Amino acid sequence: MANNSDAKRLLWFIFFGSRGGLNRIRIISTLKKTPLNTNQLAKDLGLDYKAIQHHIKILEKNNLITKVGEKYGVTYFISTFLEVNIETFEEIEAKLDKSK
Repeated sequence: MANNSDAKRLLWFIFFGSRGGLNRIRIISTLKKTPLNTNQLAKDLGLDYKAIQHHIKILEKNNLITKVGEKYGVTYFISTFLEVNIETFEEIEAKLDKSK
């Protein structure tokens, strides 16, 4: 299942082919280092709390992050699906870094 074409297509769309992709990349890059909650992500990335909630919802819906806990104690982690396809994510991340 690692790096199959459907997974690759999904990752390219979520991070490169849709609005907000750069912020979603920033969220995933931060969560790769350390699991955080929505408020911590907003502070770390300098983004609005509601914007983080929006991106989290998209990432969760597409099985790119998982959560542990309830309500305000929810902590987000990258998902197993994303871990399996991390090379594709890093390829997208590198491509966006070059285009800055």
